[in-house]
Amino acid sequence: MMFALVDCNNFYASCERVFNPSLEGKAIVVLSNNDGCVVARSNEAKALGIKMGEPYFKVRELVMKNKVVVFSSNYELYGDMSARVMQTLLMHTPIVENYSIDEAFLDMSGITAPLEHGAELRRIVKQWTGISVSDGAAPTETLCKVANRIAKKVLRDVGVCGLMTAEEITTALDSFPVEDVWGIGRQSAKFLATHGITTAAQFRNMPDEWIRKNMHVVGLRIALELRGIKCHELEEAVAPRKSICVSRCFSRRLTDIETIREALLAHIARAGEKLRRNNLSARRMLVFLHTSPHDRNQLFHFAKLPCKLPFSTNDTLDLSQCAVEALERIFKPGHRYMKCGVELSELIEAGSECQDLFSVVRSERSEALMKVMDQLNQKMGRNTVVFAGSGVQRDWNTKREFCSPRYTTDMNELVIAYAR
Repeated sequence: MMFALVDCNNFYASCERVFNPSLEGKAIVVLSNNDGCVVARSNEAKALGIKMGEPYFKVRELVMKNKVVVFSSNYELYGDMSARVMQTLLMHTPIVENYSIDEAFLDMSGITAPLEHGAELRRIVKQWTGISVSDGAAPTETLCKVANRIAKKVLRDVGVCGLMTAEEITTALDSFPVEDVWGIGRQSAKFLATHGITTAAQFRNMPDEWIRKNMHVVGLRIALELRGIKCHELEEAVAPRKSICVSRCFSRRLTDIETIREALLAHIARAGEKLRRNNLSARRMLVFLHTSPHDRNQLFHFAKLPCKLPFSTNDTLDLSQCAVEALERIFKPGHRYMKCGVELSELIEAGSECQDLFSVVRSERSEALMKVMDQLNQKMGRNTVVFAGSGVQRDWNTKREFCSPRYTTDMNELVIAYAR
């Protein structure tokens, strides 16, 4: 049995470079919501010492001094480019598990030359999407992670690494830091270091009883996978969602309930779209609201209210009514709020729950309305049609001061080519 992990290199930065080749070789950082923290860096930015998760205001001077190119997170572009990469992989490998926005595990069963196949995948993905990827092949998913990291960090020019034999695996693990092993967190790595375990090979060779006692079943599975014993199966089908959460920080601190209500209703509309896209309905809702934990001028205030919905629904109007009632109960004047959100849970398949006659009639009418709104927003762009309660100006919306165009998902922002 053989697997492979294909991982996009510096994915967010790579997406920006695909449509702006002048960025090649330049240091790039991508920021989180409200341009708060660094969430992605090009290799050039890493070389400058910019750390992942660092607040932007702390590195602003370094960024300006070194002419680092800054981008806000362009979720529409990154999501679409990810879908293109995954579709390309699926066309050339029968079984693909989409592990994250920039990673996928591949089942290499039946492929006689995994390394050659990986090299060909790199070429095709680069040619078709413009995104550079690294490929690591091994008998287990955890070893694939090791192989991929070697391909990305050590064999950067080749971009492919295979750990096929016991000798290759041992050689790789002898120098592989234990803190970089998939599934071993920072605290676990510190604990292992106190016992003289600093490499993946040392951890793998520990007795099963010791690992189970100190790192439980999860740790033992990691060790077994490092020994080449498969403990994880590829998941072709996406597991049913257990909850849906939509929240965003405001672009500024809000003190009035009217503006917060607009933001909450916009989040509800997004959550309703996700429910309907997955053919789900929700039975329970949690509305939450809080101030900034970093504001030294006021005490941190976090308010939440869970509530049972009268019936399972994915209708934005039904969800909005319950959310507004919850907000009115938890809102307290005098606070400067930085974020609100909603979480929907106890999800079931839409239409699977019995309803009374009047609910069925109401449901049919609202279903038709939601269907039309979803189709228009999908065809013409998100928020083409919205409920008035979610606002029009939306000056509270997440700040994305450095956002690039949505080159692949908005007709008004396509790349324009001029003839010479």
